[in-house]
Amino acid sequence: MSADVTAVVVRLKLSLLRNGLRQSGGRRAAYVASAVVTLLFAALQLIGLIALRGHEHALSVVVLLVAVLALGWAVMPLFFPSGDETLDPTRLVMLPLRPRPLVRALLAASLVGIGPLFTLCLLAGSVISVAHGGAAYVVGVVAVALALLVCVALARAVAAANIRLLTSRKGRDLAVLSGLVIAIGAQLVNFGAQRLGSSGLEQLDPVAEVLKWVPPASAIGAVQSVSEGSYGVAAAQLALSAGVLAGLIAVWASHLTRLMTSPDGSTLQAAGESTTRERASTGLGRLLPAGRTGTVVERSLRYIWRDPKTKAAWVTSLAIGLIVPVFNALQGTGSIYFACFAAGMLGILMYNQFGQDTSAFWMVAMTISSTRDAYVELRGRALALLVITLPYATLVTVLTTALLGDWPRLPEALGLSFALLGAMLATGAWASARFPYSIPQEGYKNVAPGQTGLAWISVFGGMVGAALLCAPVIALTIWLHVSEGGDNWSWLLLPVGAGYGAAITLLGLRLAAPRTAGRLPEILAAVSKG
Repeated sequence: MSADVTAVVVRLKLSLLRNGLRQSGGRRAAYVASAVVTLLFAALQLIGLIALRGHEHALSVVVLLVAVLALGWAVMPLFFPSGDETLDPTRLVMLPLRPRPLVRALLAASLVGIGPLFTLCLLAGSVISVAHGGAAYVVGVVAVALALLVCVALARAVAAANIRLLTSRKGRDLAVLSGLVIAIGAQLVNFGAQRLGSSGLEQLDPVAEVLKWVPPASAIGAVQSVSEGSYGVAAAQLALSAGVLAGLIAVWASHLTRLMTSPDGSTLQAAGESTTRERASTGLGRLLPAGRTGTVVERSLRYIWRDPKTKAAWVTSLAIGLIVPVFNALQGTGSIYFACFAAGMLGILMYNQFGQDTSAFWMVAMTISSTRDAYVELRGRALALLVITLPYATLVTVLTTALLGDWPRLPEALGLSFALLGAMLATGAWASARFPYSIPQEGYKNVAPGQTGLAWISVFGGMVGAALLCAPVIALTIWLHVSEGGDNWSWLLLPVGAGYGAAITLLGLRLAAPRTAGRLPEILAAVSKG
């Protein structure tokens, strides 16, 4: 019976994959391209790991690699809950299946896909790099199987433990953090690679001494132990990985039992709960100006907090705007002017303001009957962005200055940041009216099909315009630096930059307002396309 269930679930996984690829040629092309790139990268990693064979720090590299690989498997279900349909066991609750056979079947199905094949290549390369002798290779086969099963079981246990959250609206918002994790992870890898390049791989040895006892890296550590003749240590490391695998499967089975036997909110009505709830006031409206301006600001801030796509864009921009200047400062290669990156990243969010509303923009369009209405609408959206951007850009600039110890240049860095922000708000308001495009609410695409050209023109054309608008402040900064005694007056760049940024923002809003009021039907058609 268990073998039959396993075969059926594996065939189900293959059918889901095959039917998904049949939906469109674009999806097939994207899958094939991603598979080719992934397998090519896996092959290069395999060759690199084999080249480590005989290196004195080979074990340190491979155990760290396997530990990071397992961490990736653990967080994958949290950030990409829709990446594998079989990750959701609640779809099987109506079937007469027992948890134990279902665990074995789902574990076998989990081994089908590009991810497990990529992991298998890295694990095989890790074993080859540290194995010496026939006994080590025999243990290596067991180690690869154990490590792969631990990674897969870890992903399944995490998914089963959090499936109620991940399939809810708020749980799907966890995918927003993927942009933050990727941005931070890329910079950490870059920072670590530079440190290793300057100090050598011996810095990994203390970490490896700990990780070789942490499953699934302990399975790879067992191969090295056998190569050194420490068979007792190898047996303990393999037993540790096997014990963790058994524990993960037990946890997974426990969560499956609970999911398949316990009612949830869709089948059990909460007792004593009122059908109508009075909405609690956040008090935000009392802090904002009265009239349309305050309403627009509050609406925009609520979009930032509640809309997944808008929140994703903000989280990514906030993370990258902080990471680039701070990490460069920590590496000793930064400049205080890198702090302007924070204002630039958040200024981009002013572009395509109406596309963020999608088809709901028609409700806003019905309230715009004049250029004045359009101006107030744009002004409120700009103020909502400034509520977050101004203190954030200031904080990043001060932090970067502190890390570099270049306090005399703080006023001019702030002035340039404020001028850049004002220029991007101005060009963003104009581009929102001239080149609007739709943002699909489903999936990971940020531009509707057929509107990619509009998005490129809007963002990059606006950024070029913002750079040109900042030219006077940049020229003043250069002149003060090259002129004799000019550094004594560099503090003037702060009020000049702030004033220039405010003036150029108001001018941009004034120029964009009549175009917005006159192109409402075109804007509505463009943002509703997706």
